[in-house]
Amino acid sequence: MSLISNTLRKNNLKCALVPFITAGFPNLSTTINALDALDNNGADVIELGIPYSDALADGPIIQKSSKIALSQGIHIDDIINMLKLVTPRLSAPIIIFTYYNPVLSKGILNFIVDISLAGVSGLIIPDLPLEEADYVMKLCDRYNIELILFIAPTSSTHRIKRIISKSRGCIYLVSSCGVTGVRDKIDNKINTLAKELKHQTDKAIMLGFGISSIEQAKYISQWYVDGMVIGSAFMKIMLNNSSVNSPKLLGEFCNLIKTSIK
Repeated sequence: MSLISNTLRKNNLKCALVPFITAGFPNLSTTINALDALDNNGADVIELGIPYSDALADGPIIQKSSKIALSQGIHIDDIINMLKLVTPRLSAPIIIFTYYNPVLSKGILNFIVDISLAGVSGLIIPDLPLEEADYVMKLCDRYNIELILFIAPTSSTHRIKRIISKSRGCIYLVSSCGVTGVRDKIDNKINTLAKELKHQTDKAIMLGFGISSIEQAKYISQWYVDGMVIGSAFMKIMLNNSSVNSPKLLGEFCNLIKTSIK
């Protein structure tokens, strides 16, 4: 198992906390401060989104942050160079969340080598066709990156079995159909699906899309999942506050959630 799976499955973790933030929003210096704040306030893993103009899986909050980051001229190479400076001091491993087109544009091998050298431990590509995942996974294995595949509530039994067989150590379970974003309620049927997955595999399960409050996090921490991703709630804090204050507020929110799920 990779560092991501090992972290999610630590015996002392009730449910790992995986905050998501958009890289380069509103600038790279704020991203650095935000990573430090999350790392110092209970984040077990941190998911860092590469800003992209056609982010089909992202809701309005994350799309807005991506648009602002791109308007600042943030390029993937800037993010990689920033990570080379930051990851050596972080305890929480980093997962990169990006779409397939930026990976293809840079070159799959070049992309994976670069993020590996930057200290990244995991990779999520939500629009990566399962049929094309083998080559990407082979390169990820070579450079010690865990490629994390999605299972959705609408995935067929056959597809779920294929995803489980291809996954290295961690599976991303999507809590609802559609895009990311703040939701008032997470369907309890997802816990039933998570339980079924646990009967099929011993791989770690990370739940994401829609978890937005301390109450939801505390409730979901009782489910058959090893970790939860919270994105829009963190990005909403960053959007609603200045770049000076937002890292501190992110850290406080992260600490509150972490305390609630211990």
